[in-house]
Order: sequence, then structure tokens, then C-alpha cells
Amino acid sequence: MPRALGEPLSSRCFAPECAPDEEGLAITLLPEEVELLRLVDLEGLEQEEAAAVLGVSRRTVWRDLHTARRKVAEALTTGKCLRMDRCPRVDEGKCPRKCRRGMQET
Repeated sequence: MPRALGEPLSSRCFAPECAPDEEGLAITLLPEEVELLRLVDLEGLEQEEAAAVLGVSRRTVWRDLHTARRKVAEALTTGKCLRMDRCPRVDEGKCPRKCRRGMQET
């Protein structure tokens, strides 16, 4: 069942300025994970409310939110690039950070 995701983000990739990831490793956040971070952590919705917005179960929200938070924590603590999956700029070859579809991911 498709999820009801909000508007696409304007920024799709994040990397540390002082020590960019030299190995080409990236952590990829899925669109539904980004939307949950926005709904719960930014907008302040409860998990049940976010589940209703997305049209999924509360258990799915908990699992996806837990995964998204772990990915963000890993990127922040290890200095890896954090990118959003399905970025149209990468597909069109217009990524300002020169992200590649074939980047190794964790």
C-alpha cells in the first residue's frame, strides 16, 4: 500500500564540511523515513497520528522511525554522507555534491 508522503524536500544530500566522506560511503534515508522524521520530530505528532497521516500501522511507524533515527545518528557520529533515496537531481546528473547512484551504501 502506497504511503501518503508530503512535499519533496529541496535538499537531498548532507555531508560534513570539515571532513567529507572520502570513501564514497553514504547512508540512504528512504522517503518514508524522512517524512516520519518531519512529522514526529519536527512537527511533534505522536506516532499514532503520524501513522494515520501516512496510512500505515503504528508498528510500521515505530520501525521506520527507529531505523531513520539510527541512520541519522550513524551519519553524524561517523562523518558519512547522508542522502535521500530517489533524488531526481542524481538521476538527471545535476547533483551539486556529485552524488552517484552507484555509491556504496551502508
